Amino acid sequence: MRVVVAPDKFKGSLSALAAARAIARGIAKACPQASIDPVPMADGGEGTVDALVEATGGSFCEAVVTGPLGTPVTARFGLLGDGTTAVVEMASASGLVLLTRESRDPLRSSTRGTGELILAAVAAGARRIIVGIGGSATNDGGAGLAQAIGFRLLDAAGREIEPGGGGLDRLERIDPSTRNRTLDDVEIAVACDVDNPLCGPHGASAVYGPQKGADAAMVSILDRNLDHFAQVIERDLQCTIRDLPGAGAAGGLGGGLVAFAAGKLEPGITLVIRAVGLESRLKEADLCLTGEGAIDASSAFGKTAVGVARLARSLGCPTIALAGSIGPGAEAVLDQGIDAYFSLCPAPIALDDAIAQGEPLLERAAEQAMRAFLAGRRRPL
Repeated sequence: MRVVVAPDKFKGSLSALAAARAIARGIAKACPQASIDPVPMADGGEGTVDALVEATGGSFCEAVVTGPLGTPVTARFGLLGDGTTAVVEMASASGLVLLTRESRDPLRSSTRGTGELILAAVAAGARRIIVGIGGSATNDGGAGLAQAIGFRLLDAAGREIEPGGGGLDRLERIDPSTRNRTLDDVEIAVACDVDNPLCGPHGASAVYGPQKGADAAMVSILDRNLDHFAQVIERDLQCTIRDLPGAGAAGGLGGGLVAFAAGKLEPGITLVIRAVGLESRLKEADLCLTGEGAIDASSAFGKTAVGVARLARSLGCPTIALAGSIGPGAEAVLDQGIDAYFSLCPAPIALDDAIAQGEPLLERAAEQAMRAFLAGRRRPL
């Protein structure tokens, strides 16, 4: 009996690795002879570096980079088991987690540190880099990243424009002649799960600006500046990003990575599945157990558990999902590859208690799910 264990994190309670280990312990109790393959998963957002490093036997690296408001910060990235693929979370260099609520300022915050982190990954030997772009504090369209990797963003006097989305209106021209050539042979894959364009009512500034500290007046300024930025990029780099689906992700960093680093926007779960070699691991499996904090109607639109289950079903492998909570519309996942789902909670329990007891609850749920699966195999229908 071969079982692949491929959960996402249970946010606020368990990392993907801790969840995989708890599920594996439960399976072993029900079926001691089972061969268990733990594969911590992620969707390209928070926890992706940890999950991919653990799933591939890679290593963690650190680099001191420029934080969102110019203060140096120590950011971490992962080098995967193949030695040539790196994974970077922009939040560790340019994220909201690095700022207090009072210090959030998308007019000044910059993605320079994310560009520096990408260069650190290249220096460590990466030839392919997966960039997770969730949790950004920025709205500069990737201007800071562009400057970090050698592009010159110049005003009418030939001076570099200042950091942040507030200075983009002074951009006169982009000079690519000094860009860092070490990136020319590096593939940049961008984990992007939104389709927002760069500008307009559904763009970066209008949709995500307020959570980064922008009021209505600032949103208007930022949106206008990004529109100008896109026009200069199109003229000087022959790259059109204004209405590109996903360009508005992370304050326009999605579009910036396309324009300045030849990045390709892909669903995060797709990138993670490929990076951990999940398809080959599922081909010989008798069962897949996945899980995440909640399963509800929104889970059917590509969350981690469903991404795993869709692949498993295509390979003829049944999938059981375990979740901290089961919400309205959860049954929609049954059409997306999940064969059955179970809650971790065997009785009414306070949320704080469920989070604190996540590990034993998950282990017990996994044991019972495994026993149910084994019972169903004893006598063919």
